[in-house]
Amino acid sequence: MDLATLLYELKPLLAEPLANLAQITRLLDAHRDLAEHEVARYYVAKHLRKEVERAVRSVDPRARRLGLKTVAATFPRATAAKIVRHLVKDPDGVVRSAAQNARLKLGLWHEVAIRDSRYNVPRYLGPLSPGAWNPSGWAFGLRRPRAPKKPPTPYPRPPIANAKALCKLLGVGSEEELVRFSRPGTGTGSPYVAFEIPKHGGGTRTIHAPRAALKAIQRTILKAILAPIPLHPACHGFVAGHSTVTNARPHLKAAVVLKTDLRDFFPSVHYRRVHGFFATQLGYSDEVASLLARLTTHRAKLEDGRVAWPGVLPQGAPTSPALANLVCRRLDQRLSGLARRVGAVYTRYADDLTFSFPSPPEVKLGRFFWWVDQICQQEGFAEHNGKRRIMRPKGQQRVTGLVVNETLSVPRAARRRFRAILQNCRRHGVASQARGREDFADYLRGFAAYVSMVQPELGRKLVEEVRALLGSEG
Repeated sequence: MDLATLLYELKPLLAEPLANLAQITRLLDAHRDLAEHEVARYYVAKHLRKEVERAVRSVDPRARRLGLKTVAATFPRATAAKIVRHLVKDPDGVVRSAAQNARLKLGLWHEVAIRDSRYNVPRYLGPLSPGAWNPSGWAFGLRRPRAPKKPPTPYPRPPIANAKALCKLLGVGSEEELVRFSRPGTGTGSPYVAFEIPKHGGGTRTIHAPRAALKAIQRTILKAILAPIPLHPACHGFVAGHSTVTNARPHLKAAVVLKTDLRDFFPSVHYRRVHGFFATQLGYSDEVASLLARLTTHRAKLEDGRVAWPGVLPQGAPTSPALANLVCRRLDQRLSGLARRVGAVYTRYADDLTFSFPSPPEVKLGRFFWWVDQICQQEGFAEHNGKRRIMRPKGQQRVTGLVVNETLSVPRAARRRFRAILQNCRRHGVASQARGREDFADYLRGFAAYVSMVQPELGRKLVEEVRALLGSEG
């Protein structure tokens, strides 16, 4: 069978690709000797890509395993590697094993990943040889690390010897009562509620907010345990005394600004990572670390009633930003080191990564992004390749929403739009612009205060205008 005939047979099956997956796989496997076999796989992958990406990002590990099976059977090697590499670090052990099997089936052996520097490169490389420029680097952090030469620097933390001491710290009567706060799902009896909010770029984001009793416990954990621990200087998001302004200021007047972000930032930090932080970094016993990790992560309940495990950091919990930042300390350290090595500056605001070069970079930017991507992978995060941006002085350079070309400023279009709203409010009244929005006055005050934070002189004028305008509407 030639390529044209194979594609002709595949075309009707791809009308419903998931339902016909077994037949598609059999057709591709039966014609592996075809010279254009990778072309056929690319044709199939083009139709399956969205469904597979949705499956491998599902909270259900069974869906992720099915996605992996599809990738290994039907995707070309280069496309498959981008998906398999992240699932090598999956929190579910069965999914991790399936990802390793998929990469062996695809023949992903050499020169595809950053080195795992904990190992010496073996003389004769094999598919599982650790330490070389092969997929063993994807699994960095999963194997048992070598014993450190020096004990880790102790961090300020309250002594918590056991579950009883933890209950006393959190103001809870018993360990059984603590366990009640780690129930899965968002239904009746669960300590979480779920709702959706619109994303800035379209779509919605699901928020899992703790109910009042659990929120009080998490705030105690934040204040007593997490807040006193120092963060990396490059971290600016969710940090007292820092803001989008402090995150943008280091990149002023840069020759080149590079931006990217991390996909599924909070869900990437799962129970095992949180438990490891409390146990290895803070030195708490396994009992205490387990309870703290359960109180600060959320397990989803699937449609068939099963519970997804391990839990992940919920978007909406007061402890999630602090834990994510603390887990990211080594990521920040490594990316800062990479930036210094090539003469760049690095900052992170939550999941937004920014690099800037004060002078034209000597390093090739594509290669630099490859290093960034690989370091993120090793540290347990997936870079969102579709959101990479390269900004030069000829265009507008924005960092966390602020222009950094010459002076730090709010984008001109936003300022002009706000001035037009104020002008219309003066002419026709505030109600004409509010259009039924009950929080419109708060919006006017908030935007004026935001401009004042970024551009104090202009902001003071806007604050006075808003105050006078709302006072006259009195």
